[in-house]
Amino acid sequence: MTKEKTEKIVAQLNDLVEINNDRIQGYERAISETDDEDLTYLFTNMAAHSRGYKSDLSREILLLGGEPTEGTKNSGKLFRAWMDVKAALTGKNRKEILSSCEFGEDAALDTYKSVIANEDNILNDDLLKLIKQQKQEIQLDHDRVKALRDLGKNL
Repeated sequence: MTKEKTEKIVAQLNDLVEINNDRIQGYERAISETDDEDLTYLFTNMAAHSRGYKSDLSREILLLGGEPTEGTKNSGKLFRAWMDVKAALTGKNRKEILSSCEFGEDAALDTYKSVIANEDNILNDDLLKLIKQQKQEIQLDHDRVKALRDLGKNL
């Protein structure tokens, strides 16, 4: 494998590490915003999922000779700032917290879809399988958040 190809793969994997860092920080923030035990439990599990995804991705980056990032995506910084503003304006509103989390899940799914759809086709089958599996699990998390948010609309 060429050095250039390896660097591209590491960059793509680090994009996924960044979005998982965003998810971890976003769910930690959501935990601090809610008093609802069911949401605290859900968000704690989702943050744990992202820690696992980050660990798996970081291991792959290290195997490629790269350095896993500790950073976050700019969209994640904007998302957390938006959560801060919403929290200040709405208080600890369950529906708003869930809406913010759904927004974050949409960003995570978009990042995963972008890496999977990459036209360079540089990811080997094992990496692609790992990334697709993580995306499926994030989709399930997204759907849980959306279902709870929609339930709140009907109350």
